[in-house]
Amino acid sequence: MESTGSDSNQSSFNTSATTSPSSTYEIIDLCLLAGKIMLQSGAETYRVEDTMTRMAASLGCPGAHSYVTPTVIMFATSRTEPAKLFRIAERTTDLQKVSEVNDISRRLSQQLITAEEARVRLGTVDDAAHAYPVWQQIVAAALTGACFTVMFKGSLWDALPALLVSGLGYAAVIYLHRLVQIRFFAEFSASFLIGMLTFFSVKYGIGQEMDKIIIGSVMPLVPGLLITNAVRDLMAGHLVSGLSKGADAFLTAFAIGTGIGLVLSLL
Repeated sequence: MESTGSDSNQSSFNTSATTSPSSTYEIIDLCLLAGKIMLQSGAETYRVEDTMTRMAASLGCPGAHSYVTPTVIMFATSRTEPAKLFRIAERTTDLQKVSEVNDISRRLSQQLITAEEARVRLGTVDDAAHAYPVWQQIVAAALTGACFTVMFKGSLWDALPALLVSGLGYAAVIYLHRLVQIRFFAEFSASFLIGMLTFFSVKYGIGQEMDKIIIGSVMPLVPGLLITNAVRDLMAGHLVSGLSKGADAFLTAFAIGTGIGLVLSLL
């Protein structure tokens, strides 16, 4: 019986989606790559697990299992296959990468692309640098601090020192985090700097209300996305991820509060 061209294309896709030992490891690596990109970019735990299992199912492994925490991804295509673990060392916020991986996963599930094409696209997404330059991040943080100062009922005269203080505080976080790979120390030192600069700005008549300037200036340091993801994971039943993200957010808030509190207690 003669087969048509569409049947040939479909059979070639199914061949690439078989679960032989070699292709099984390739499927695991592909799913782990997608999960790694999403988790490093700030995606929720449930979204990472759902994306990985959907990709595996579209490649012929409907019984895949995944377990994701903020620092570790474990994935297996079946109960009989050994699980593979991937360690997540760094996490940032890049929602564009999360959206692009979701799009690749949907296209793979609809069989619009093959596994090899998905791997190439995921590699491109992983290598892409969407972060803004450091000077733009500092300018954005400065404007954010000034706007929050006004929003918290500070005057326009308070927004001016908040513009400078929040920008310098955010720059200190970036520099200190590169210098010492301990985020708590960087955030504590930056908040202490914010408190000192605010005190001297009010003392020399540049600002009027110290509390409004401090509140607005520390807002760029507040882990808003981390808190949101922690609550979302807890509501979805991912207790380990929710509690760990909540603890991470608490440490950041504690560092900010301790730095400001130390300034207020000394001056």
